[in-house]
Amino acid sequence: MIRIWARSRGRAGADAARRAFVLVLPGLWVLAVVIWELCRPTSGRLLQLLAAAPAIACAGTGRRQCVLLGGVCALLALVPFGAVEPGAGVGTRLMTCGAILAVIGASYLTARRRLRLLRELECTREVAVAAQRVVLRPLPRRIDGVLLAADHLSASEGALVGGDLYEVVGTRHGVRAVIGDVRGHGLEAIGTVAAMLGSFREVVHDEPELGEVLRRLERSHRRHLRERARGEGVVGGDGDAAGRLAEEFVTLLLLEVARDGSVTALNCGHPWPYRVARRAVAPVAPAEPMPPLGLFPLPEKLSAVRCGRLRPGEGLFLHTDGAADARDAAGEFFPLAEELRSSVAAAAAPCGPSPAGVVGEVREALLRHAGGRLTDDVAMVMLSNDRVRVPAPSAGTPPPGGALPR
Repeated sequence: MIRIWARSRGRAGADAARRAFVLVLPGLWVLAVVIWELCRPTSGRLLQLLAAAPAIACAGTGRRQCVLLGGVCALLALVPFGAVEPGAGVGTRLMTCGAILAVIGASYLTARRRLRLLRELECTREVAVAAQRVVLRPLPRRIDGVLLAADHLSASEGALVGGDLYEVVGTRHGVRAVIGDVRGHGLEAIGTVAAMLGSFREVVHDEPELGEVLRRLERSHRRHLRERARGEGVVGGDGDAAGRLAEEFVTLLLLEVARDGSVTALNCGHPWPYRVARRAVAPVAPAEPMPPLGLFPLPEKLSAVRCGRLRPGEGLFLHTDGAADARDAAGEFFPLAEELRSSVAAAAAPCGPSPAGVVGEVREALLRHAGGRLTDDVAMVMLSNDRVRVPAPSAGTPPPGGALPR
């Protein structure tokens, strides 16, 4: 947190210094031209450079500063400095003043259009952010006794959603989570992400078995790709559509945390999570994953893999392969396991590491390692069992009502 605060303060200081420099630059320009004309008179020819001052003010500060500084420059252009050469009298100064006024008018109109475009861009960004938040909505802090934290980094500049997906939902069957990675990254993968998440949010409440949830997701994926192929003008019927389907796939990891903390999973080509205890981090790899969704049909029998039980304070750290495959300038991969252990130690608490603290620390370490330049989307989710164990009542323990049995 201290590092984040220091970086934010540093960025704020740099922005303030930049704004101050842009604000005083037009005035410094005018002052330099006037001083030069006073020291080495050019009979007003150098004063023509004053026309640049309102343009600089309009580009860097605003329209009011442009008009104010331009008026000052226009008045300075009419003032004779030093000895006036023959033929360089009032006419030259008037032409300079007219040129400055023309620059003022053009700069004013340009700044007005720029401000209007900036307002439209800001409105468009707000709409885009709202739409992306609907697709990849923020997770609540807690669901049915399970603490949650998640983060997503898109490789596309300006995008909040890319080719990675995650969701956690509380159901009568337990807390169910999905994390996945669509083939490709950035804006072109958002359609598939939206289709998969929409299907998961619907079927996860209806199907009692994880295997049936996965089959419904497979059908939704194939249906989405067929519709996208028809929308893009693929000609030739189902044969060409099947060819397009063979090129698209999604890696998925489905998890279910039951009331007693037992964890079951189904893995389609996705990295297995890490089990996080108070100060210990260990990879979870109970079985070989199945092929990614979409490459091959699912087997006829799907049995969820048992991944042990989460005791109170223990958690699971889920991630996409973009986290482990991130490289620095020297080409070194991001040491996810080591940084995760350091993050767990930094976010340690009496009741177990904080999911938000662990995810935040890993995010900062990843961005430092990659230098802020990501080549693939990254998604991270951490679930921590926060349920309190209630001891069974003994023979001499009074019932909850407080009255002793007769």
